[in-house]
Amino acid sequence: MTYETIHVEPVTPRIGAEIGGIDLSKPLGNQTFKEVHDALMEHQVIFFRDQHMTIDQHKAFARQFGELHIHPMFGSGDLGHPELLIIRADETTKFAAGSGGWHSDVSCDPEPPMGSILYLTEAPGTGGDTLFASMYAAHEDLSGTMQRFLSGLTAVHSAPQVYDGRQEQSPQLRDETPPVSEHPVVRTHPVTGRKALFVNEIFTSHIKDVTAAESAAILGMLYEHIRQPKYHCRFRWRANSVAFWDNRCAQHYAMFDYHPEVRRGYRFTVAGDRPV
Repeated sequence: MTYETIHVEPVTPRIGAEIGGIDLSKPLGNQTFKEVHDALMEHQVIFFRDQHMTIDQHKAFARQFGELHIHPMFGSGDLGHPELLIIRADETTKFAAGSGGWHSDVSCDPEPPMGSILYLTEAPGTGGDTLFASMYAAHEDLSGTMQRFLSGLTAVHSAPQVYDGRQEQSPQLRDETPPVSEHPVVRTHPVTGRKALFVNEIFTSHIKDVTAAESAAILGMLYEHIRQPKYHCRFRWRANSVAFWDNRCAQHYAMFDYHPEVRRGYRFTVAGDRPV
């Protein structure tokens, strides 16, 4: 793909690219917006360095890609931005956001988010990397027989199993009941048309219409498959870096290996649609 207004440097052949020549604090022109969007579609997660955004500028950048998602369990409405997630870990933190396992953000929603935009203003000296995995590549490497078998299955994604009992849980922002949703095990990306695996070890509770043992065996096989490093890229955070990932075709895992150092920033999330 050719780019005229931005510089795109792939991180690996299968997933990830660093984007240069752009200031995210300013509105994107039509051509630049198209190229950033194209880069996200091509690479599934894109990274930006040396960015300086206020919360309002961060929100404005995210809004250029669609309506914003409000997290069912967490949020910062007290700051005037119910769509905002504050990311902070320090010497008192026992569980860091995103560190529980490979996942796609809030896949328990009936319409899971399209993309997440994380901006870190403070990063550990070492550690705190985020790993990303291509669900396109993971699906494509399965045998044709397995692809056809999985394409007929539906999985249940559950919020209560993730959030119940979390001490930092905020009052519900949207619903009185945390969402539980059913999604196809293999989804078709609405823009690229490519097939991607859409189950994850954090939110997916089980596969429908099979026995519990069969569900556990299928999911266990897929999770081991997804963990293979050949599907991954790894982003080392520095202060004032941004990662923008497509939840429809990528999973991520946040390393919590930097205690007691501080990792701080903000995330806005772009709303998505029902997986098909």
